[in-house]
Amino acid sequence: MSNIKGRFRWCVIALIALATVINYIDRNALAVMWPEVSKDIGATKEDYALLVTIFMIFYAFGQSLFGRIFDAIGTRMGFTISIVIWSLSIAAHALVRSMPPLMVLRATLGVSEAGNWPGATKANALWFPSRERALAQGIFNAGASLGGIVSAPLIALLFVQFGWPGTFLLIGLLGFVWLVPWLWFYKADPENHPGISEEERTYILTGRTEAGRDESRRVPLGELLRYRQSWGVILSRFFLDPVWWLFVSWLPIYLAETFGFDVKQIGLFAWVPFVGAMLGSLFGGWLAGRIIGGGGGVHRARMTTIGIGCAIMLPSLLFTIGASEPLNAVLLIACILFGFQMAIGNIQTLPSDYFGGGAVGSLAGISGTAAVAGTLITTWLVPALTETSYAPIFALSAAIVPAAFLCFWLVGGRVVPVTVKPANIQE
Repeated sequence: MSNIKGRFRWCVIALIALATVINYIDRNALAVMWPEVSKDIGATKEDYALLVTIFMIFYAFGQSLFGRIFDAIGTRMGFTISIVIWSLSIAAHALVRSMPPLMVLRATLGVSEAGNWPGATKANALWFPSRERALAQGIFNAGASLGGIVSAPLIALLFVQFGWPGTFLLIGLLGFVWLVPWLWFYKADPENHPGISEEERTYILTGRTEAGRDESRRVPLGELLRYRQSWGVILSRFFLDPVWWLFVSWLPIYLAETFGFDVKQIGLFAWVPFVGAMLGSLFGGWLAGRIIGGGGGVHRARMTTIGIGCAIMLPSLLFTIGASEPLNAVLLIACILFGFQMAIGNIQTLPSDYFGGGAVGSLAGISGTAAVAGTLITTWLVPALTETSYAPIFALSAAIVPAAFLCFWLVGGRVVPVTVKPANIQE
């Protein structure tokens, strides 16, 4: 962290990280309680895959939609709209007794929860100079990991006390509680916020515009897609994100089917991999900031951290194929998610590394949509590939990790600021 006086920007990203904890508690609740929910509504594993698919399709749409919304109406109201809709959606899960209404609610949950990601990337670009963005993104991503850590035991505890309808209702209240400090604290962006010191304001604004870019100009999506750098981000997320979603969506089901776990046992084990994810988020951000601070430059920082993250993921996925004990399995998955978060935290900073503020939300949104498109493919492969073992889906995940790195390296090219001009079309 910089020696510059003022910590307001770190409070902003911490509050967004807290929203991400709530986001993951809400989205993971169905997976943790699925063994019981499925009995009560008469659903199957294929029905669960359908629900994941519906969530992801609308999550993909929500990424692009909210990317434009955040660029249009700003961070404060963008987050407010997103969290109100997703909190109402998860609370309404308490009322479902069959598949059709549950399908509708997974759709509204997917659209609204998606706003958290382009919103966080947008806030990162607004509040942090380039040297601090990877660490800020790491703190934000640690919120996702922390949500994964606390969600399984918390949901299991609430389930024992209140059953699954009561649990959905209670976790739906969390978002409305978060809105109180958000609306009080985030009054404006750093240019006009009354609570930030002039020293910190100058540090932020100077650091984020040091490439001489027009940070206020909104860039049409078609214009962004002319650049190879945009496609480097889009394709790397298309290949890499399915690894994360494999464990977010299917880890409780994997533990239940492979080791015979019930809801209580899932609560005892399913949080462990997300400790690795949280540590990877923070370490990846710290390492990138250390490299940049030492004079290594943004390109070297991104290349190093993304490369190390992928190098950790690949063998860990292969070793997970042979894991025969639940403890060994969750520890290996912790290593996978450690590497994933090292890599993804730096990939998610690339829109702000390449382009100005007026393009960040849009590129973050469309790359998030691409990530979901890749995830949908693996989602429908899971039931077919895991009839007798999860080994085939782990092998497939291992194969797509190097593809993600190659897209970042070869398609995106060197990580340097891009000067965007309406008439410019890259050759």
